[in-house]
Amino acid sequence: MSSNKSSPPTIYDVAALSGLSIATISRVINTPERVSEASRRKVMEAIDQLGFVPKAEARARVLQNTRRIGVITPFFTSPSFTDRLRGVATALSNSPYELVIYTVDSARRLDSYLSTLPLRGNLDGLIIMSLPVSDEAAQRLLSAGLETVLIECANPHFNCIVVDDYGGGRLAAQHLISKGHRRCAYVYFGEHPDYSIHPEVERFRGFQDTLNAHGIPLPESYIKYVPVSRIGIREKLRELFELPERPTAIFAPADELAIRVIHHAREFGLHVPDDLSVIGLDDIDIAEHIDLTTISQSLAESGRMAVELLLSRLNNPERANQQIVIQVHLKERGTTATVDGHSETEKTGSDSSR
Repeated sequence: MSSNKSSPPTIYDVAALSGLSIATISRVINTPERVSEASRRKVMEAIDQLGFVPKAEARARVLQNTRRIGVITPFFTSPSFTDRLRGVATALSNSPYELVIYTVDSARRLDSYLSTLPLRGNLDGLIIMSLPVSDEAAQRLLSAGLETVLIECANPHFNCIVVDDYGGGRLAAQHLISKGHRRCAYVYFGEHPDYSIHPEVERFRGFQDTLNAHGIPLPESYIKYVPVSRIGIREKLRELFELPERPTAIFAPADELAIRVIHHAREFGLHVPDDLSVIGLDDIDIAEHIDLTTISQSLAESGRMAVELLLSRLNNPERANQQIVIQVHLKERGTTATVDGHSETEKTGSDSSR
């Protein structure tokens, strides 16, 4: 610890408290992937305890803005992430800020970014997409004064954009009910990284509650988690399609999965939508091209709104935080149809467009 209590803590104080070298402290701040998890945690605990701020960051904040906005996002193999990221990039293209993307493929990588990015001083603002922020990480962001917007994660300390996932499940059920379906199944990806957000939980709850409210059961045999692999999905769907009373409709809470369901249904000789109705959720770009009925969550728009919130705070730090709820809406296209003999007289109150 520094002997002058009025002086800000230095990197030497961090080294003394953590019991690690100056070089290790520097690597934790600048290249954390080169440091062991145990050493990184020791350093971050010392930094938090001392309230240490690297000189480079302090100098950058005093002298000038960096004109860089960071986005932490899951490793974007999913089309929904790329669509949302496109909204961020488009909004920033009309600003003086450069976009810097940090992809996350593990819990350790997420923790590393949330620990060290606030200390580096090379960002003016940060957008965190579809990833959880712990209380510890939130405190670091706040202490560093790094303006942050969260997407798909609510936190009272930050501007947030959240999606009405429960409403998405409700709309999917309402649409299928309006088409006369009473044998409705729910198929979802059962493998999720431990560091990610799980919106399908609320989507399922909205779907199930709405079916129950209309007296329509959702038996366990109609609820299928599927692995990501092609063979795994096919076998799980086989179980559904070979039931004595197979479902007449399937809700997949992600368009990517809905598209796979349609593909495999055709392999089993089922015609969509004549034999099987399929509805997804997201409204990714390809959904319109393949005529997929889906629930839209305005992916690109949520990215644009995140930038708008962030820039407004950078221009006016005293502006109060907001939590904006993205309202979902039905995009009725060609993969859902009315059950034979049913007249579409029931109004669901949902917004549909073709």
